[in-house]
Amino acid sequence: MAATAQSSNARTHTARRAAARPRALRVLAGAALAAMLASCATVQTTSTGTVVAPTETAPAPARWRFDDSRAPAERDGYRPPRKLAVLLPMTGALATAAGPVRDGLLAGYYGERRTRPELAFYDTTGTSAGTASAYARAIAEGADQVVGPLGREEVDALFRSTVQVPVVALNRGSAHAPDNAAAFSLAPEDEGDAAAQYLLKRNARNVLVLSNGEDAARRSVDALTARLAQSGGSVVATLAIVGDQPVDQTAALQNALASGTGVDAVFLAIRGNQARVLAPQLSVAGLAARPRVGSSLLQTGTGKPEEDQILDGIVFPTESWSTGASARALPPLATVSRELPTARGAAARLFAFGFDAWLLSGYLEHLARTPENAIGGATGMLRIGNDGNVLRQPAWATWRGGNVVPQADAGG
Repeated sequence: MAATAQSSNARTHTARRAAARPRALRVLAGAALAAMLASCATVQTTSTGTVVAPTETAPAPARWRFDDSRAPAERDGYRPPRKLAVLLPMTGALATAAGPVRDGLLAGYYGERRTRPELAFYDTTGTSAGTASAYARAIAEGADQVVGPLGREEVDALFRSTVQVPVVALNRGSAHAPDNAAAFSLAPEDEGDAAAQYLLKRNARNVLVLSNGEDAARRSVDALTARLAQSGGSVVATLAIVGDQPVDQTAALQNALASGTGVDAVFLAIRGNQARVLAPQLSVAGLAARPRVGSSLLQTGTGKPEEDQILDGIVFPTESWSTGASARALPPLATVSRELPTARGAAARLFAFGFDAWLLSGYLEHLARTPENAIGGATGMLRIGNDGNVLRQPAWATWRGGNVVPQADAGG
């Protein structure tokens, strides 16, 4: 449910308090908005990402219906709605994940210095029924664009209904996004596809896969396999990695290397603690000099440089913001995490995701017009495919001396 702003005086008081804070806190509006966020308040105020292909020569595709009575787009394509409804599970099982997403979106909102839409938050309670109710109320209260919901079941519920205004859903449903909707997620499929493209650009077509069989691992491997096949590459073998202390794979690695096809690269769909066990075995098998690329699962179970230095040279996809790359209107991660708990540790990824949800709302029409149009966000370069999926080109990182550092010349 949307909670209305307490009063014009309350909003003015909040704005004055925010203006008195250091610039980083003004941009984030975190502490000044704490009470408002807790009650999912409506915010009424008036807000900027690296943008590719700013020209707007093509008409919006037939699957999209935008309000042409809005002010014209800015030169970079920024054209926000008049009233943006944000559907998030502020209560229920998904509330913990929703907090960083909400704060990241607000960081982008308050970092924008041009015209911003009226902003209203609606609690979906993490359920299909709650989503339907929140969406109906948002439309009744005049929203002309929607961001959310967050849960997969919530997205399915929304996508089964008639999407009356443009929507940026914060997950992918079990079916493609309907007309007038985009689906944005940090999907394992995107990582597998990006890893395949990373390897193909380096002429590595025959890839040995190490997978722990987790859902995210399987999905990334399937996407990697599909992309390789499209370009004449293949997965030469898949080794199952089980447990925190997997059995010795040296012989299996040597057999794969000696096969007729050979091995150009290794893809690691495993956790970082598992990779620490396997990295020496890759060296013994003669695979350390070949490209070793993983999914973001590699970051799980890491964080101690003295232990992680065995992972030096392994590359994995990550968010641009976490590598030190600047995201428009968003201070560095180190600065933000000092001020906001929702930008610390694993939550930082969701905070960046929320920031990019805001960017997508402001540049939605620009991105929908042409698949080649893109915007640089906190999670990577973002485009919208013809099927409505938001396509993300991540940044890449590696370990050096046991510390995570950006991978040079890797894009993102």
